[in-house]
Amino acid sequence: MKVNVHGIDLAYDDHGVGQPILFLHAFPLNRGMWEYQVKTLLAEQRFRLITLDWRGFGESQIASDVSPMEMLADDVAALIDQLGIEQATLCGLSMGGYVAFAFIRKYPHRINGLILSDTKPEADSEEVKISRAQLATVALEQGSDAVANLQIPRLLAPQTLQQAPEVAIRVRHMVNAATPLGIAAAARGMALRPDSTAILAHIPCPTLVVAGEHDTITPAAQAQVWAKNIPNAQFALIQQAGHLANLEQPQAFTDTIRYFLHSAFTH
Repeated sequence: MKVNVHGIDLAYDDHGVGQPILFLHAFPLNRGMWEYQVKTLLAEQRFRLITLDWRGFGESQIASDVSPMEMLADDVAALIDQLGIEQATLCGLSMGGYVAFAFIRKYPHRINGLILSDTKPEADSEEVKISRAQLATVALEQGSDAVANLQIPRLLAPQTLQQAPEVAIRVRHMVNAATPLGIAAAARGMALRPDSTAILAHIPCPTLVVAGEHDTITPAAQAQVWAKNIPNAQFALIQQAGHLANLEQPQAFTDTIRYFLHSAFTH
């Protein structure tokens, strides 16, 4: 399905009835990365499960050369407005987590649960900002597949690459579905994001922080440290997973968020 927000068409899926859960995908993938989680949780018949593609990813349009996290958060707010949703739980992985932090800053009253996976509240270092600019150039000059060549070894744990090559193939397919402009705009937008550490202590809703055991982009040890700054947050480690924990260990990841959702919304 598609909805027009802020002058562009955003692609999304909306399944089920119950507590709304919005899944915010990682860079440079698309909403297809949540397929296992949606299918599994849908069987419980207690959640409304919504996935969307960021601008320039999957089936969504893009009309600008920078996608700030605040703009993507505004897209999420516009989407849930269109769907008649007052409050939702956000489940963001990697860049999806960055958008979730932006959403918390702008729309804290619209969140009643939060899952932050393989992400971090800190702003980019100068070194990382430079690498994002370089990646944007690669995307525009060499295309999405060149980006996949660079990103896949960083996104997936060595064990995943060796023992589950089909995961890498699936990730490559999703990266190739992104437009070079979308990849470049998101890379530039991530580099612009502010530090969100100060808001951690003021997150009012039930929160789960998830980390892949072998994530080298946002290391689990660091995630465990910043998670302690969120009131009553839970922390979960996904064994034998890298940065894309929900794709590398889909059952373990889904069991983890299912347990959290049941504890957060069972009264």
